[in-house]
Amino acid sequence: MGRPNIEGGRIFSRSGPSLYRDWVAAFSPVLDKAWVFKELIVPKKPLILDPAEIDTNRVIADIEEIRKYNPQRYEMEQLTAICYEDRERAICAGYKDLTPDEFWVRGHFPGMPLMPGVIMCEAAAQLASYYTIKYKLMKAPIVGFGGLQDVRFRGVVRPGDRFLIVARLLKVRSTMLTCEFQCFVRQNLVCEGVILGIPLSPETIEADREGVPEPSGPGTGD
Repeated sequence: MGRPNIEGGRIFSRSGPSLYRDWVAAFSPVLDKAWVFKELIVPKKPLILDPAEIDTNRVIADIEEIRKYNPQRYEMEQLTAICYEDRERAICAGYKDLTPDEFWVRGHFPGMPLMPGVIMCEAAAQLASYYTIKYKLMKAPIVGFGGLQDVRFRGVVRPGDRFLIVARLLKVRSTMLTCEFQCFVRQNLVCEGVILGIPLSPETIEADREGVPEPSGPGTGD
């Protein structure tokens, strides 16, 4: 493949029509440099826990155990195992082994699959939910997203990576929990932020659904 060039905002190959391969060749180095630049302008927070201290081979809870506490299933299960718990410091760690079969691989992006940032945050939220429900820290069967704060993405995550998440509960009330998280690949920080969690129950979800009007359309008289 020839050297890609940019004309009018699009990328073209001098030796073939493969737009995606040209895109990958042109922008992969740019992505890596972008993360380095971001490190200079957005300083990291202190580590919750040094990932080198975590033995990911010491599995505390496998996927079947996680399912006892988390309701997500199928494509939305973003944890493979829990490998660290410290009740005294309210710290928990788990990981997701990313495979070529992840639902986002085909489209994000074709030819250069990268784990979406929103899925990184979802994995962290599932870790916080697991810990909260397991130890009955909120009086609710489900912990839902209440918000995100100070989220920063510091590296790319690809299929084949072991995506390690470390979370620490900062505050738990009956109506909301606050949890900071940091995510790593090969001990490199790739994502961090703060999650706000809210209690949910099937009853409140159903009540909320009943308050939503039915969609209008042809034949409905609207």
